[in-house]
Amino acid sequence: MAKINKNSHKILYRKYSSNVKYVLMVLSVLIITLVLPKQPKFRYEFEKGKVWLNKDLVSPFSFAILKTPKQVDADKKTALNNVLPIYKYEDDVFKAQDEAFLNEFDIKWKSAGLNEHEKERAKNNAQNLLKIVYTKGIISINVKHQKNEKNYDFSLIHDNVARTINVEDVFTAEKALDFFKDNYKTQDVNAKNLVLDLLESHLKPNIFFDERLTAEVQKSTLNSISTTRGMVEKGEMIIAKDSLVNDDAFQKLVSFRENYEAQTKTVGNGSLVYLGQIFLVGFIIALLMIFLFLFRKDIFADNRQLSLLLLVVTTMLVVLTWALKFNISNLYLLPFSIVPIIIRILFDTRLALNLHLLVILIAGFFVPNSFEFVFYQTTAGMVAIYSIRYLVRREQLLISASYILVSYFVAFVGIHLLREGSFSQIEWSNFLPFVFSVLLSLLAYPLIYAFERVFGITSDVALVELTNTNNKLLRELAFKAPGTFQHSLQVANLAEAAIFKIGGNALLVRAGALYHDIGKMENPQYFIENQSTGVSPHDKLPYEQSAQIIIRHVHKGIEITRKHKLPESVIDFIRTHHGNTRVDYFYQSFLKNSPEKFIDENIFRYPGPIPFSKETGVLMLADSVEAASRSLKNPDAESINLLVERIIDYKLEQNQLDNCDLTLKDLETIKLIFKTMLMSIYHVRVDYLQKV
Repeated sequence: MAKINKNSHKILYRKYSSNVKYVLMVLSVLIITLVLPKQPKFRYEFEKGKVWLNKDLVSPFSFAILKTPKQVDADKKTALNNVLPIYKYEDDVFKAQDEAFLNEFDIKWKSAGLNEHEKERAKNNAQNLLKIVYTKGIISINVKHQKNEKNYDFSLIHDNVARTINVEDVFTAEKALDFFKDNYKTQDVNAKNLVLDLLESHLKPNIFFDERLTAEVQKSTLNSISTTRGMVEKGEMIIAKDSLVNDDAFQKLVSFRENYEAQTKTVGNGSLVYLGQIFLVGFIIALLMIFLFLFRKDIFADNRQLSLLLLVVTTMLVVLTWALKFNISNLYLLPFSIVPIIIRILFDTRLALNLHLLVILIAGFFVPNSFEFVFYQTTAGMVAIYSIRYLVRREQLLISASYILVSYFVAFVGIHLLREGSFSQIEWSNFLPFVFSVLLSLLAYPLIYAFERVFGITSDVALVELTNTNNKLLRELAFKAPGTFQHSLQVANLAEAAIFKIGGNALLVRAGALYHDIGKMENPQYFIENQSTGVSPHDKLPYEQSAQIIIRHVHKGIEITRKHKLPESVIDFIRTHHGNTRVDYFYQSFLKNSPEKFIDENIFRYPGPIPFSKETGVLMLADSVEAASRSLKNPDAESINLLVERIIDYKLEQNQLDNCDLTLKDLETIKLIFKTMLMSIYHVRVDYLQKV
């Protein structure tokens, strides 16, 4: 039975890796088109105060003209003001209080020692007054209903019959007591006081506010408010060509668009709409792939980086679709500027701008007021890209967010002045979604870290962390191989200055320079910069073995940095800083001392590859020049000048710079910078420049 290779999936991936990108492309198109809204898009764009430049628009069907939100709100406010508070009349209150009054009356009258012959008459008079008050009703005043007037109208429900009355038409507790005082007649002062006290103690409201029923009536009233005003009949002109889109025409157009999109949800051919979406989204994704193929072949060839770009595009459009589906209050709450921020930091400016424009173009087909939306998001995205050249400090993200907010504000004010022509008409509360969107864009910082880990991409933030000399690995290098550490610092300074001048990623070069010799930690004593006694352990070894020990620091460096999970872009500097050159000292020594022996030259040659970028090429030159400069016994302008020229010419002769795009002009600039910096290091007067 045949054995299944455990690494068969890796073999298959390598075999078909060139096709994976196209699978990712198709998958991205399918996901985006599956989630996007399926109704046909209303084809006309219009703005209040602008001229209608399209043909005469005639209504293909009858539709109601929608009221503006302000009109609906005003109608609701008026309707609520017309809804009277509802109170209920409670019969049981009088029954309870009347019974309690009769029970107490006999006891209190007797204990007061009043005339028994007058008791029944007094009781009947008081009971009749109490019945009159409760029959008319005692209201429990609700302060919130008084508003500007003490007395207010309300709806009173009694025996399931509602009638509108005023607070003046019923009793309050105070008015009821005054009624008793005015209408209870007797010559006996003590009897009058006793009866009035009893009546006062049995005055309880029997008209109560019904909050639940009032709320139901208010809700029903609001629901019954019409959101339309008038009709546009089928065949009627909505707006003529070259007409001004005034308030009335604007509202007709808005109403027509709403009805059109509502009808096409059921009338439109869903299959054809889906096909149209596939054409458009596929075209946009194809443009992205073409851009990468023409201008960023490194990303086009890297399926991980390509999948990250497609993931960002797909995720942003899926979030937009979710927002449209659930009708969030404002689409500007979505942080579209987070896309250019992430892509700018992880890749470059051109790709960030290109990708952002493609996302906005797709989104523009499905959002309301698409021109306005595209203008807002395009300008904000451009500002986001321009404001983050290198993200090396955390506050840069906050500064960028503030610039984005300013760009939104300028666009917001400009658009509203263009429409309304007045500052007073601007609703500043509508700017709050932009503020929230900018705050959400700060999520780019943790997302960048996550993308770096998942997709193996190195950002400037990660490079800044790696170039910190207090980094654990660099501190270990400084402790075990202090000479190598100092050499790496000098190489980093030379390479960084050169790449900054000719154009390139200075942070990446510095990181690569600091770690390029990290493999020397294994046997630091075999490298001359770490030998302090003047005695070399190579003196007791064959030349072949010595060469292999020197060459081994490349392999060991790759092993150490991978163990510490350094990015591959930094490890590339370790691979390429010697290219495939020979360890000439030991090779020439072997030829000189053993001319009769045959030797394989590859034993003395580094494994390569040769540098393949400006950055790796500059590092190779800086490493060789700095190491060679240490052998100068009396460094002066002439010796440094000759050294730099000889080293760089030798690398060219050995074809070590064939794969990196360094021009002859770049090499001349690099030479000048190396000479100037080495002379500063060795405190040499800069007089050679006059001879160059």
